[in-house]
Amino acid sequence: MEYTAGAPGQPPTPEAAGAARTRFTPEVMHAAATLYYLKEATQAQVAQQLGISRATVSRVLSEARRTGIVRIEVVDPATQRASGIEEELRDALGLNRVLAATGFHPSLVGAALAARLGEALTETGLKAGDVLLVSSGRTVWEVSQEALPSFPGVVVTPTVGGQDEPEAWYQTNEITRMFAEQLDGRPVFLYAPAQPGAELHGLLVQDPGTRRVLDLWNRAKVAVLGVGAPPLTRQSLPGYVPREAPWLGTAAGDICTRFFDEDGRPLPYPEVEYLIATTFETLNAIPHTIAVAVGATKVPSIIAGARAGWFNTLVTDEETAAQVLDSLAAGRRS
Repeated sequence: MEYTAGAPGQPPTPEAAGAARTRFTPEVMHAAATLYYLKEATQAQVAQQLGISRATVSRVLSEARRTGIVRIEVVDPATQRASGIEEELRDALGLNRVLAATGFHPSLVGAALAARLGEALTETGLKAGDVLLVSSGRTVWEVSQEALPSFPGVVVTPTVGGQDEPEAWYQTNEITRMFAEQLDGRPVFLYAPAQPGAELHGLLVQDPGTRRVLDLWNRAKVAVLGVGAPPLTRQSLPGYVPREAPWLGTAAGDICTRFFDEDGRPLPYPEVEYLIATTFETLNAIPHTIAVAVGATKVPSIIAGARAGWFNTLVTDEETAAQVLDSLAAGRRS
């Protein structure tokens, strides 16, 4: 528990503005609070030093709290633990920032991650006209349904074309729409499949609507990225990914449906050049790349993606953060 006694010479807080209507002056309340909370004097000692009764000291301290001269903060120890693991994981992965959600019911993982993502987005200084990219992925989809800070006028657009899959988290325009709604931003949709084939790809990249999105990719300020788990651990993959290809066994994960190995090196596959999705080079040029990933299966992909620099900020939960640290420690021992 932390106590803060505001100095009487400073502008009062809105709560402290009511002090003039009390029986005690701000100076007396500040002196009593300083002695009792900061110098750990007893109420009897405060009474003696200020020349008032002990009963009056109790009333003075109560009034000091009511008017805002004393502000009491109760710190959840779980938050302190999360702060420590965030710093440790940030340094271990070489990231700019790690934000780990903690103390939530498993059914509320989307809301918990959205709260930490909101902090990360606020730190980027997004303003009207800035471009925010959002990828596909189940975790990103879950976060898109939760409350996020308001950034009026921010332009939101997908990192990858649409995919002919039944799962909602593959529907990139819908995720874009939900993110824009939560952020009070403006969506710009990408009306193109993720991998259209050679002939259609050539036509689409010349289409004015597609070109508009590609141009937005090149001036994006922030990207919110899902991190795919190793393909062989997943129940579903985009239909254009060759499921029997030998290289799938060496893939640690993917970002924007671009796969990479355990060292973060890109893994090409047939016709990947026709993929309509942000490239790793595009991601490297974006100032703020925020990966949102949670769960034991994501540990290898988080490590590989961070090693390669495909993102510089990670939003996860405390349990996943601990698992990543354990995996890194095991790798150093082996």
